[in-house]
Amino acid sequence: MRQAPARAHRGSIFLEQAAVLAHTHFAGEQHVLRLQAPRCAAHAQPGSFAHVRCAADLPMRRPMSVMRAHGGAGWIELLYKVVGTGSRALARLQPGDSVSVLGPIGRGFTPHPARPRVLALGGGVGIPPMVFLAERLLEMSSAWRPLVLMGSELPFPFRVRPSTILLEGMPDEAIGCMPLLDEWGVPSRLASLAGHPGCFEGYVTELARVWLAQLSGAALAEVELFACGPTPMLAACAHLAREFDLPCQVSLEEFMACAVGGCAGCAVAVSTPEGTAMKRVCVDGPVFEAQTIFG
Repeated sequence: MRQAPARAHRGSIFLEQAAVLAHTHFAGEQHVLRLQAPRCAAHAQPGSFAHVRCAADLPMRRPMSVMRAHGGAGWIELLYKVVGTGSRALARLQPGDSVSVLGPIGRGFTPHPARPRVLALGGGVGIPPMVFLAERLLEMSSAWRPLVLMGSELPFPFRVRPSTILLEGMPDEAIGCMPLLDEWGVPSRLASLAGHPGCFEGYVTELARVWLAQLSGAALAEVELFACGPTPMLAACAHLAREFDLPCQVSLEEFMACAVGGCAGCAVAVSTPEGTAMKRVCVDGPVFEAQTIFG
């Protein structure tokens, strides 16, 4: 009998019992979890995620985007918000505890060197892939020029401070940044409707529009848009990309059961050259071309 060809994701997803290295807690029940997961760390790419078992008595895992991964040191970082029983159990973990991690899973972002001005938009728990993308671009080449814009109605899961990086085309009130990105030399700015100091008053996509609108035609031709966040935000990003004629990749947030393509519970409708097809967010995504989802 002829064997079926191997799926691309087989052999690249690993099951590990990961030790908790650090667990940092922020306002709004947001947490950053650093785990010793060497195989996941060695293979993770911006946009990929881990499927985490939150407690021994909770068989259903939770998908969480990788925010950082250090292959040499063997750790990954996950940013998550408490929304239910599983994430609340996860929030009780302390350094020295362990947790079962399945990952990395999914197709990540694909930046194109012809468009080195990477505009990365993260909303809420969609922030992690944007941080990971910026860090990976810095590791790849100094030719990349990422700009990370983040939006949140909760307090941000880091200590906001004024940016030390000047950025033309930004509203005067938009001075707050993510300190980690600032230390890397990556400009970042924040948007919120909650009145947080140093933030642009509005949606993150509105802040992006302000910045894009002041660019020259030549500069716009170097921009590629990447986004992760709630579905309405991603739809707005797709609209923004059409408005400025930009390529755009989005990372979808979807409920998942198995997260490895078996159950198809996370399938979404995607436009293809052959017509509409149902694609699994877990292994066919979570990253898709924006116009194939929101066209």
